[in-house]
Amino acid sequence: MSKVTDQPTTESRKADHIRINLEKDVQFPRLTTGLENYRFMHQAVPELNLSEVDARVTIFGKTLSAPILISSMTGGTDIAYRINQNLAEAAQKYGVAMGLGSQRAAVEDAALAYTYQVRNVAPDILLFANLGAVQLNYRYGPDQCRRAVDMIEADALILHFNVLQEAVQPEGDTNFAGLLAKVEQVCKTLPVPVIAKEVGWGFSEQNARDLKNAGVSAIDVAGSGGTSWSEVEYHRAPNAFHARVAASFADWGIPTAEAVQYAHAGAPDLPIFASGGLRDGIDIAKCVALGAVAGGLAGPFLKAADQSVETVEQLIRELTAQIRIAMLCCGARDIHALQATPLLKV
Repeated sequence: MSKVTDQPTTESRKADHIRINLEKDVQFPRLTTGLENYRFMHQAVPELNLSEVDARVTIFGKTLSAPILISSMTGGTDIAYRINQNLAEAAQKYGVAMGLGSQRAAVEDAALAYTYQVRNVAPDILLFANLGAVQLNYRYGPDQCRRAVDMIEADALILHFNVLQEAVQPEGDTNFAGLLAKVEQVCKTLPVPVIAKEVGWGFSEQNARDLKNAGVSAIDVAGSGGTSWSEVEYHRAPNAFHARVAASFADWGIPTAEAVQYAHAGAPDLPIFASGGLRDGIDIAKCVALGAVAGGLAGPFLKAADQSVETVEQLIRELTAQIRIAMLCCGARDIHALQATPLLKV
């Protein structure tokens, strides 16, 4: 007889996360990204032709058609396989970057690796592998990181920091002590760049400085204002105690607009990815003007990929058009000019 356990597997947890994000309202109840507090100065005479506006950006040696990142979301289940294939096929067609969800499920069970593997439909995209940084305190090290990279033929590895999510999970891994030294070891030994990523609560300026000193090659701020993973865990809570604890953190975190500026100040020479509640190309353009090299979206892409490849393609086209029109209307010919464009605080 097989042993019955109430402890969820990594695979079942990933399935829960997809279902909850598709079916429930897991946005921050009150806290916003802060991007609504910034505006571009409209240039009625930009002296530019829209056809000349160049939104391309080069990151880690690969050129994107626009500063768009399909943020890390999922893997480890059959539905995740379909979602990742849809996302990757569209990313290949339009030349944007993509991150995979945490690959811990496939590191634990190699039979799940196929749910993350997208090079069959996206041989050329800038592709990011992904593991939880906290796992470096739970028997993971450079070997497991290398396995995650090799598994999907990734161009870089994301180490994600999700301290609040782990803390409100009944089964969470909560030992975040001494991680910087272990991150540094991974950065020194891995043959690809390492990206430090939050998952929705942002990095402070000191966090960015510490991570830069540990050797990371880029930072994804993943600030507050979009999906609240404490809200996701609220919906997963096995009892009222855990639900109340998770719910109390619904509006915790650093808004994305502030997190981008903190990261840029703490690590001014590193590429900064902006994510966390971005909803359109104007949000991405604002983040670039605040110091980011690209903007990432998760929720909108998840919902699009759940429908079809064509829906993902349409979203990428819309985001790209919005970015380029915003650049035209603020007089920025290329991404370098957009990064130098001042924003109005309102």
